[in-house]
Amino acid sequence: MSVPGKAEARATGQRLLAAFRAAGAAEVEADILQPAEVLLDLYGEDIRARAFVTQDPLRGEMMLRPDFTVPVVQMHMANGADPARYCYFGEVFRKQDHRGPRAPEYFQVGYEVFARDDAPAADAEVFALFAGLLAPLGLRAAVGDIGILMAAVSGLDTIPGRKAALLRHIWRPRRFHALLDRFGGTAPVPAARAALLARIAAGTATTDAPQIGLRSAAEIDARLAALAEDAAAPPIAAAEVTLLNTLFDLAAPAPEALARLQDLAGEMPAIAPAVAGLARRLEAMAARGVDVAALDFEASHGRSTMEYYDGFVFSFRAADPGLPPVASGGRYDALTRVLGRSGGRSIPAVGGVIRPGLVASLEAQEC
Repeated sequence: MSVPGKAEARATGQRLLAAFRAAGAAEVEADILQPAEVLLDLYGEDIRARAFVTQDPLRGEMMLRPDFTVPVVQMHMANGADPARYCYFGEVFRKQDHRGPRAPEYFQVGYEVFARDDAPAADAEVFALFAGLLAPLGLRAAVGDIGILMAAVSGLDTIPGRKAALLRHIWRPRRFHALLDRFGGTAPVPAARAALLARIAAGTATTDAPQIGLRSAAEIDARLAALAEDAAAPPIAAAEVTLLNTLFDLAAPAPEALARLQDLAGEMPAIAPAVAGLARRLEAMAARGVDVAALDFEASHGRSTMEYYDGFVFSFRAADPGLPPVASGGRYDALTRVLGRSGGRSIPAVGGVIRPGLVASLEAQEC
């Protein structure tokens, strides 16, 4: 694939930005340097592997903007939490660990909707807008719903600590399924953990340990108590683990996936409200002209790439599997609660981004 220059990517981005403005969005900007503290609070230390980090003598640790969504949400929540639509265009920066088609800096153009009522309609609005703009490229669209997965985990018959651990790692599939195997009793307890549990049982876990680091003695004791509670808890029932794996592996055309999810909801009642939300979303998409029968639904879609999304997720991809998504997005209601907590504000939100450089490349191929 030919790689467009910045001028071509910028021109394509401006064209897409104009389409977002025409859809009713107000254009906003975000600083290129973002406070590292906020991003670390949201993502944990994992973000360091992907972000460019620098030190400012006055503002402390900073990161080159890894995306627009977080600063746009911060801006919106600082100025209130009223319904709004925003669009933006600019460069983002992501470290890459090997040479390939994924650039360390590239343009993003995005569209975000903050709306309190009718979440399925807002989801459909964003998806249909992106689908219409990208239709000439013949991309493969896929959707998912992280909310269904989170509801299934929350409904497990096990202790809260295990559910919290699984929810924390739902965006890290390998770690998630390793935990599920251990909590289900099909994977052995690691030797180091078994030795620590033996010391906890004997009351010697902290007697000869030096007090170093930032954790207090009370925090250490709480962690040891949580480990002991986990060890004493019975395994998650094999039937529940099987149902959860069946759910996470589900991939089918959207109408078929919905029917299968409705069947699963009979055995997993906790997912029923989220599945009903999916049905309303597909109806709203169809009303906007989306061919939902041709739309792929993947239950685990976005689990390794969309860490702050907690509901509807989507992507548009080219035929070349080595390329990153041309566009992606989803719903991030929890993010607004986190970034609006200082003022006690929150508002449901959904949005997405397009890579105009990839769009320009694909359009050049069509010529």
